[in-house]
Amino acid sequence: MADDTTDTKSSNQMWGGRFASGPDAIMEEINASIGFDKKLFAQDIRGSIAHATMLAHQGIISAEDKDKIVHGLNTILSEIESGNFEFSRQLEDIHMNVEARLATLIGPAAGRLHTARSRNDQVALDFRLWVKEELEKTEQMLTGLIAAFLDRAEEHAESVMPGFTHLQTAQPVTFGHHCMAYVEMFGRDRSRVRHAIEHLDESPIGAAALAGTGYPIDRHMTAKALGFREPTRNSIDTVSDRDFAIEFLSIAAIAGMHLSRLAEEIVIWSTPQFGFVRLSDAFSTGSSIMPQKKNPDAAELVRAKTGRINGSLVALLTIMKGLPLAYSKDMQEDKEQVFDAAESLELAIAAMTGMVRDMTVNTARMKAAAGSGYSTATDLADWLVREAGLPFRDAHHVTGRAVALAESKGCDLAELPLSDLQAINPDITDKVYDVLTVEASVASRKSFGGTAPSEVRRQIAFWRDRN
Repeated sequence: MADDTTDTKSSNQMWGGRFASGPDAIMEEINASIGFDKKLFAQDIRGSIAHATMLAHQGIISAEDKDKIVHGLNTILSEIESGNFEFSRQLEDIHMNVEARLATLIGPAAGRLHTARSRNDQVALDFRLWVKEELEKTEQMLTGLIAAFLDRAEEHAESVMPGFTHLQTAQPVTFGHHCMAYVEMFGRDRSRVRHAIEHLDESPIGAAALAGTGYPIDRHMTAKALGFREPTRNSIDTVSDRDFAIEFLSIAAIAGMHLSRLAEEIVIWSTPQFGFVRLSDAFSTGSSIMPQKKNPDAAELVRAKTGRINGSLVALLTIMKGLPLAYSKDMQEDKEQVFDAAESLELAIAAMTGMVRDMTVNTARMKAAAGSGYSTATDLADWLVREAGLPFRDAHHVTGRAVALAESKGCDLAELPLSDLQAINPDITDKVYDVLTVEASVASRKSFGGTAPSEVRRQIAFWRDRN
C-alpha cells in the first residue's frame, strides 16, 4: 500500500511528476500489493461508502456526487463478489483498483471520494476492520471449542485417568477434569480476543496522511457508521500503528500453543501403547505401506500450524521494530502475515473442535492406567497424616518405603498385605485400603478446582453460564 505523498493520477502506472517515466518491472513487482490486499475489498468499499456519506453530510461534496459514488461502489462490490472484477497489478493495491473502476463507472465524481483522506488512513481502516471481524470470528470458534470440551467433561466427570507430571503417572484424575483444563486455556484465549477487540475499536479514517485534514469532517460520524466505539485520537499514531495486528498474532500464537499441546496429547493418547482415545476416520489417515496404521494426521497438522503462526508474529514484530513515525512502506508487509496466521488458526480450531467431539474415549484403558505407577501414593501419605498423626515429611518417608516394597513384589499399593504395611508403620490399619483405589482418590479431591466429580460438575456449570 503506497504512501499518498506520491501523486496518484488515473493512468495505468499511477505515477506523476518526477516519476513520469514509470517504475521498471522490478519496482512494480516489489511495490504491488494487490495480490494479497484484494482480500480487503469489502472493508475498503465499506469504508469508502461511510467516508462519502460523511463528506456529503458535512457539505464537502454534493449529495448527487455522494449518490453516484455509493451506487458505483456497490456495483464494484457486486462485481468482485461475483468474480467479474479484473484486478490490475499496475494499479498497485485494492484502493487504486477500486478507485480506477469507480472512475470508469461514474466519471469525474469518483475523484471527489478521496477528499480529506489518504491511502495511509484508508489502509489503516481497511486492515483494522478486517482484523476486528477476524477476532469476532475467532471468538465464536473458541466458544464452539469450549462447548465441545464442556460436553465431553460432563460425559466423563467420573471417568478416571492418570494425571501426569513430567509425563510420568502422578495422581489419578478424571478425564472430565482434564477436559476442563482446556476449557480454562481456551477461555483465557477468548478473553484475550475480547480485550483485543476493545483495544482496536477506534476508527482511523480522517487521520489522512499523518497530520489530519483541514476539511470540516466528522470523524465521530464515520466511526459510528463503521461500528467503532470512537475515532482514534492522534493522527500520527493512527497511520503508523499496527499494534492491533501484532496483538491478533500474539493471541493467535498463544491459542496455537494451547492447540498444539492438546494435539500432542491426542497424538500420544491415540498410540497403541496408550490407547486412551481413538480418532475417527474423518480425522485420520492410513499408511501407504503399513495397513495396520491409523495416523492422527489432523492433530499433527494442528501441532505444525503453530510454527507458522509463531513465525508470522516474529515477522511482524521485526518489520515494525525499527520504523520511525509515521508511515513507511515496510508496513505493506504486515497483511500477508496476519492473513496466513488467521487461516491457520481458523483451520486448527475447526479441526480440533471436530476431533474433540468425534473421538472415542477408552475409559477402561484409562482406568487401568490410572492405577499404575503407584498413583495413589499421595493418598497413603495423606491418610498417615490424617489418621496416624504423622508429620507430612515422615508420612512421605513411610509411603516411599511402601512404594519400594510394592515395586519389589511387583504389585500395587492396594495389593500389599496389611502385615507388610504395619511392618513399615504399626499405626496403619485396614482402613487405609479405603483410600488406595483410584475412585476413592479422585472422590477425595474436593478442594475448589479439584478433580472430584462433584467439583468438576461445579466448574462445568460455571462455564456453561459463561459460554
